[in-house]
Amino acid sequence: MAATLLKVKGLKVAYGGIQAVKGVDFEVHEGELVSLIGSNGAGKTTTMKAITGILPINDGDIEYLGKSIRGQGPWDLVKQGLAMVPEGRGVFARMTITENLQMGAYIRSDKANILADIDKVFTIFPRLKERKDQLAGTLSGGEQQMLAMGRALMSRPKVLLLDEPSMGLSPIMVDKIFEVVRDVYAQGVTILLVEQNASRALAIADRGYVMESGIVTMNGPAKEMLSDPRVRAAYLGE
Repeated sequence: MAATLLKVKGLKVAYGGIQAVKGVDFEVHEGELVSLIGSNGAGKTTTMKAITGILPINDGDIEYLGKSIRGQGPWDLVKQGLAMVPEGRGVFARMTITENLQMGAYIRSDKANILADIDKVFTIFPRLKERKDQLAGTLSGGEQQMLAMGRALMSRPKVLLLDEPSMGLSPIMVDKIFEVVRDVYAQGVTILLVEQNASRALAIADRGYVMESGIVTMNGPAKEMLSDPRVRAAYLGE
């Protein structure tokens, strides 16, 4: 069995005076794509922010590479290979596409490899290459999502956390983003994907977890979950 890269144990997080996460357990193994699905307000984004050190943990623990990372800041975790593409993308609007990608590699000093990795991102996202000197703030939502993903890949992550990458995008762009997630996964990057689009998320995942009201209510192999009548009724509109 593959090594466990990320393990969330009894996680509790209060956010804005509300107990948003109420004791969550899940794990992500090396080489896996794991989808965390659930409706809006289920606690998925809060969980991601706690994992990456953006929000403090009230109780429980998060282990990465077998060690607790509780209390560590996002910058420390990026250095250790844990990178997140946040909900809402968060690109540097007044920087060019190329400058945004360079910022993604701020923890690195291997200049030749950084340039090679920028070229690799441009191969994955040809649209970004066409606009490489354009300010990120002038891009469409889909292009900004591509840039945010490319920027995260520049840190050469061991685990890539994607928070709602398809949110607010056109159907064509949603297809493109899921295609890219599959490609990145095929290159050996372990992925934790938080998504409201349950059918698309489970279709590309190895395993899935369902979050409702701050707790995990179901988990299992993604293909089995796709055909589970409870999942289909709650999230696939059937």
